[in-house]
Amino acid sequence: MKISARNVLEGTITEIVKGATTSHVRIDIGGGIIVTASITNEAVADLKLEKGKQAYDVVKASEVMVGID
Repeated sequence: MKISARNVLEGTITEIVKGATTSHVRIDIGGGIIVTASITNEAVADLKLEKGKQAYDVVKASEVMVGID
């Protein structure tokens, strides 16, 4: 796989929580760090994602925001 994104994190799928149209896929990238991605249920099926399978988190965003009160 060759892509333009530079933030590619390899890990293991620990959980897939399916909703009505989207799933939350949790990937353990090591050191106790879990990254969660929201993707369509169709993408989960197309990629044949399942718990325990190796996968990549690919991060390509123009901004990431965090807020607190």
